[in-house]
Amino acid sequence: MNPFNFEKCGLTRRTLLGGAALGGATILSAPAWAGMVDLPLYGGGGERETTTSFPQKGEMILQRTRPPLLETPWETFDKGVFTPNDQFYVRWHWAGIPDSVNVDTFRLKVHGNVQQELSLSLSELIQKLPKIELAAVNQCSGNSRGFFNPRVPGAQWANGAMGNAKWTGVRLRDLLDSAGVKAGSVQVRFAGLEKPVIDGGPHFMKSLSIDHARDDDVIVAYAMNGEALPFLNGFPLRLIVPGWYATYWVKMLADIEVLDKPDDNFWTKKAYLIPDTPGANIKPGEKDVKMVPINRMVPRSFFTNLVSGAHIKASASNEVRGIAFGGDCGVAKVETSIDGGGNWQVAQLGPDEGKFGFRRWSTAITPSKVGDGVSVKVRCTNTNGEVQSDTPNWNPSGFMRNVIEVIDLVAA
Repeated sequence: MNPFNFEKCGLTRRTLLGGAALGGATILSAPAWAGMVDLPLYGGGGERETTTSFPQKGEMILQRTRPPLLETPWETFDKGVFTPNDQFYVRWHWAGIPDSVNVDTFRLKVHGNVQQELSLSLSELIQKLPKIELAAVNQCSGNSRGFFNPRVPGAQWANGAMGNAKWTGVRLRDLLDSAGVKAGSVQVRFAGLEKPVIDGGPHFMKSLSIDHARDDDVIVAYAMNGEALPFLNGFPLRLIVPGWYATYWVKMLADIEVLDKPDDNFWTKKAYLIPDTPGANIKPGEKDVKMVPINRMVPRSFFTNLVSGAHIKASASNEVRGIAFGGDCGVAKVETSIDGGGNWQVAQLGPDEGKFGFRRWSTAITPSKVGDGVSVKVRCTNTNGEVQSDTPNWNPSGFMRNVIEVIDLVAA
């Protein structure tokens, strides 16, 4: 047994209470929570509205106010491999989010097809179960939806609906073992404190197969980058499903139910579906396509220190750097091309913080003379051999974009 050291991680009872109170008090008074506002479609250019009105958050790109959808400003990703908590993106499905969480009365329930139902306080969870820590990318299924063409409905994210954090918690498997999973169990369903704001609205719930739920890397987290989870990122507990899209990462987790039959709730059976095709790709208007629940992430890579239109030095070496992740596994290599993809050069990789996290990369380019235009591509290959596509995918939900990124630079 490895009891969690509250003081060492800064998670004293005071911090937990303080975090919850701050979330509650600030949310109640924040003007940004006052009503539903859908921002215009993002067209890929120009400035977007930012806000500092949300609790425990710095400057964020405002996608929607109710429920809060906040995007990480792109320059944040160049500052380090881990995304700061105060600029980690936010995405909720319903606006029925609690104003506060009382850590003294909060309980995590484990029930269903188990031998013994559990009702655990935060202290019991943290102190009685072995601690696990891992780095993992949390990415919205619709990250980069704003670049889909033809356009699709939904939050018009650019590339900032993602973040990488070091998560601290307990293995879900250990919780399930404590309850004693009965024979015949097929899935585990998760629900948080988020509630519908309309009568009859389906409570947000997601499910994993029993085998996946028992994977070593699936955890129930209570800390993020060494601090208590921010209120809007799921305080006090969040499910972490490394390598899978964030729809499964249930926030404010309060209920774990072991099922002896397949889950047929709305959010599993009808929402977050993708075409059962390579890359979840179909043609606009295509009909009668088999649909399946979204699941594993795919590899991606990005530029972080330069954007299209940036000026670089002629006849000199210029550093080009960025981040990459392998999706559901590690990064095998990152490559760049300056001739439209005819030839690729392997980039240098930064430290490996774990197979599910961001990996920094860098390379150098040297334009020959002033005025030269340089178009640079970057692509990631993961440890399963999967490579980013050179052409963008399309589906009506705007899910799973991972096309090779390109920036156009000018030598000056």
